[in-house]
Amino acid sequence: MTESLAAKVLPVRMLKAFLVLLALLGTVPPALGAELVMYRRAGCPYCQAWDREIGPVYPKTDIGKSLPLRQVHLDRGKDNSVELKSPVRYTPTFVLVENGKEKARIEGYPGEFFFWGVLEKLLL
Repeated sequence: MTESLAAKVLPVRMLKAFLVLLALLGTVPPALGAELVMYRRAGCPYCQAWDREIGPVYPKTDIGKSLPLRQVHLDRGKDNSVELKSPVRYTPTFVLVENGKEKARIEGYPGEFFFWGVLEKLLL
């Protein structure tokens, strides 16, 4: 790796580690009875990226402990457990659910920085 490339990659890795640490130490309390529902389809490459990048860490974070994740596989049939504001069109779609009703959603997964940042904003 050249010096200039290493100088560009190192700060990105440090930022990534810092954001993961913030997520692990975060103290964002969602409403009682809240959950995060991940709608997915088999073979979805963005779902697979989420599984690799966020899946192992999510339940260990304060957010994950207070906002449990439930996955719904759209190709296994309709799930009527959540009153959605609109149909799920893209996967993954993450829906913040309180008392069985959608409060907010994140459509898609362009990367872990986006996911943590938007999720924290949804919880404010």
